[in-house]
Amino acid sequence: MFQQEEYDVIVVGAGHAGCEAAAAAANLGSKVLLVTMNMNTIAQMSCNPAMGGVAKGQIVREVDALGGQSGIITDKTMIQFRMLNRSKGPAMWSPRAQSDRMRFAEEWRMTLEQTPNVDFWQEAVTGLVVEDETVVGVKTALGIEFRGKSVVLTNGTFLNGLIHIGEKQFGGGRAAEKGSTGITEQLIQLGFEAGRMKTGTPPRVDGRSLDYSKMEEQPGDEVPSKFSYLDTPTLPKQRPCYITYTNPEVHEILKEGFEKSPMFQGRIKGLGPRYCPSVEDKINRFADKDRHQIFVEPEGWSTVEVYVNGFSSSLPEDVQYRALRKIAGFENAKMFRPGYAIEYDFFPPTQLQLTLETKRIKNLYFAGQINGTTGYEEAACQGLMAGINAHNRVHGKEPFILKRSEAYIGVLIDDLVNKGTDEPYRMFTSRAEHRILLRQDNADLRLTPLGFALGLASEERMELVRQKERETAGIVELLQQHAIEPAEINGLLEELGSATIHEKTRAVNLLRRPNIELADLTRTLPTLTLALAPFRADSLEQAIIRIKYETYIEKEHQQAGRMQELENFVIQGRLDYKQMPALSYEAREKLLRVQPETIGQAARISGVTPADISVLMVYLGK
Repeated sequence: MFQQEEYDVIVVGAGHAGCEAAAAAANLGSKVLLVTMNMNTIAQMSCNPAMGGVAKGQIVREVDALGGQSGIITDKTMIQFRMLNRSKGPAMWSPRAQSDRMRFAEEWRMTLEQTPNVDFWQEAVTGLVVEDETVVGVKTALGIEFRGKSVVLTNGTFLNGLIHIGEKQFGGGRAAEKGSTGITEQLIQLGFEAGRMKTGTPPRVDGRSLDYSKMEEQPGDEVPSKFSYLDTPTLPKQRPCYITYTNPEVHEILKEGFEKSPMFQGRIKGLGPRYCPSVEDKINRFADKDRHQIFVEPEGWSTVEVYVNGFSSSLPEDVQYRALRKIAGFENAKMFRPGYAIEYDFFPPTQLQLTLETKRIKNLYFAGQINGTTGYEEAACQGLMAGINAHNRVHGKEPFILKRSEAYIGVLIDDLVNKGTDEPYRMFTSRAEHRILLRQDNADLRLTPLGFALGLASEERMELVRQKERETAGIVELLQQHAIEPAEINGLLEELGSATIHEKTRAVNLLRRPNIELADLTRTLPTLTLALAPFRADSLEQAIIRIKYETYIEKEHQQAGRMQELENFVIQGRLDYKQMPALSYEAREKLLRVQPETIGQAARISGVTPADISVLMVYLGK
């Protein structure tokens, strides 16, 4: 034995999942050990230097609202901010930040080092210590045993990682970093099912060698927002990104390498992300398109390194290089390193409970790419939930589970546990049936009270939520009371192509019109502008969304309430579904494997039909 101290929570891996898990458990009061193969790559952005995006931005805001760190660290280190989908309804608005890669990792490390209760150990974990089907610690490559009451595995792409560039392949969890062996083999021996997935990354190039005059500039928002609901700094200046395109000549060069492509020649067995395909996959699947978008993204404030988003590839490096140089603006490009594909082990997440604890081994939690997900944001929220639940478990507290109607995090975990995934799972707004309730603007109102009750969200956060609630209600009341004369507003209404009014009308009724915004009223009505001046911008936004979408929001709440009735129908104990012949064969098989805790959970299992649910409810009623 090396160190005699027993930890409450041991976190294996210091990527986005591991960092959030360690921070959450420690901030809740657990004694935490964070074990990583390399202290210098804590919170490394292995792929694109950005946080957020469609649905992913909502997740970062939810992590922040609960008391996690990703939003704060993103705000402190971003170089550009954009709110995506502004032209659509608020359920689709999604924040995205371009990050300074080196600063992001540094800020995460500093945050963890300044978090009481977090210890560090730099070494590979090669196995678990398991006694009586309960994990009690980890073993390292040096043969050291660390004892822990719970373990969170967040191994990312490192489990038996295999990197492919053309016909070359070599072990590794990331460029220039070795993979991790031993854990998969032990888990299989313990009865776990494992699979293989793949992901990829594009080449990195020298920004000094690019001609930006041949590209389209993509600036950040004129008034940049941020992720955290706390008083983090806003961006005083921003770095632009750029857009360029592939062309038929680029495609022809890339096709020359197809015979050496590990993907087309079958050397890659794992399934890749459908929604983030490699450039060779795009050319093959979309042969009718003569160009594809390339996003040229700077890696930080000071570095010249550039991320070539949209050009992910595992073709031979010389083919990548020749094709790159045929892209507009890349004629003289110098490559820092080629793109590559990486295969790695994952464990189908149907083997987990909704707390992310494994069903086979007590006190063992999985979070991140080990569960078949892709993306920093998906990993971070799983790490947060695993850290919270590991802490709660060892301190005898209730599990913390978010419903599908409460958070995108709840949708993600519910999807993984009930449906599983055979390709890297990525969050989309379309996956959330209650997305009009799960907006990026109200994550604090939805989740900070829950985080505060846990002891993770601070009193400062809770007071900001109370203030926002008070202000939002005050604004709605003010707009309900504020009467507008026809003479004051008809000129504006005619200008906007909206029906004029013939009698005094409340401001709230005008705002319900789809083509009337608050900014239209305030530029015309000085008394209203003065009355609204004391209120914060986020409270104003919240009030307007409530007014404009009141009917839709109310319907969504009613639907969520009906779904909750099924969630409240608890299935007691472990049922032998094989003994229910009225169920379909597939339903018996799936229900036996998943062992759902409620009728609602059973209804969401892929392959379980409404008829099967009716049979199950009759059986349980007996």
